[in-house]
Amino acid sequence: MTKKQDGNPYVIIFALWLLVFAASSQVMIISPILPRISEQLGTPLEILGNLVTVYAVMVGFFAIIMGPLSDKIGRRKILLIGTGGISFFLFLHGFVDTFFELLLVRALAGMAGGVLSGSAVAYVGDYFPYEKRGWANGWIMSGIAMGQILGIPLGTLLADLSGFRIPFVLFGAIMALTFLLILFKVPQPNVQLSAEKVTFKGSLTKYYDLLKRAEVRAVAFSYVLMFLSISVFVVYLPTWLEETFGVSGTAIASLFFVGGIANVITGPIAGKISDRIGRKKIIIISCIGLSMVMLITTYVITDFWIAYVIFFATMVLIAMRISPFQALSTQLIKSDNRGSLMSLLVAIGQVGYGVGGSVAGPFYVKSGYVSNTIVGAVMILIMAYVVWRHVPEPELKAHQ
Repeated sequence: MTKKQDGNPYVIIFALWLLVFAASSQVMIISPILPRISEQLGTPLEILGNLVTVYAVMVGFFAIIMGPLSDKIGRRKILLIGTGGISFFLFLHGFVDTFFELLLVRALAGMAGGVLSGSAVAYVGDYFPYEKRGWANGWIMSGIAMGQILGIPLGTLLADLSGFRIPFVLFGAIMALTFLLILFKVPQPNVQLSAEKVTFKGSLTKYYDLLKRAEVRAVAFSYVLMFLSISVFVVYLPTWLEETFGVSGTAIASLFFVGGIANVITGPIAGKISDRIGRKKIIIISCIGLSMVMLITTYVITDFWIAYVIFFATMVLIAMRISPFQALSTQLIKSDNRGSLMSLLVAIGQVGYGVGGSVAGPFYVKSGYVSNTIVGAVMILIMAYVVWRHVPEPELKAHQ
């Protein structure tokens, strides 16, 4: 780094961790409470996947818009706009009475999520030197794990006791706290900002120029495959377990708790190891392992307790891939275009997640959950091949 950064790195990591915790929890809670939403709103099960799709589409659309703006005005301002917006829209979830209204507020939350998407990772790329980004991303992304350990079990319990609306209000309150923490404790990093005027045509040109680079196209395609495979596999897993074994929402919540432990243990370790041995090896190993776990899921889970083992392994392998892949992606481009790149990748990834959410329901209803596991496994293997063949590995040294 060329000059000393303002702010306490550990406070910054905590603020971004809290952001990731609240943002990921309000997304993940959809899956375990789908049966509650279906019951309380009288909505057919097969169309509930559209709640995932509409959120993902809005995230993708607004991520594309906000990427160049974050390069222009700085990551801190974007973080404040995003956390303030999503906290407000999550509070609105408490007033929905129909499936259409819930779909609408999920779209609004996705809009704010699109403002945030990529900003935390881009901030890490701006603030921390490359050789420490795996460590920083590992800790920040462990907020996803804590969402599984604490946020999802608590949210599922609240949904069972007080209705599906309450968890979203809770995560909105946490996001409001995050807004205040960023406002008072997170500085704008000492990096060059884009001098270009932000226009719609200029933004499209910037994204087009990024996608002309082969390595960016490869990473973008990998993001699509990564999110598609996760969505197809995970969204209807709780529903399948409830229908197959007759378990309660509390049991499903405990499953996410166990998966969260796997995530929180694995994320920082994987990030730190990738700082030493390289990102690609960790990413490819996790993809191959995850495909195997997906394929055996419906065959080995003959009793509900086995689901704990499978989900634990799933979360270990997902966590192994996330922080190294993000750290690798941040080094593909300089700081004045980093926000655009990360927003582009998140937007494209959300396309994959949205498509996965839309097709997961029909696959599940018409062909059974085994079809979800096969599609997920195939997509993740293709991702491993793309990363292996077409994504470059930067040298592990400071770059600023």
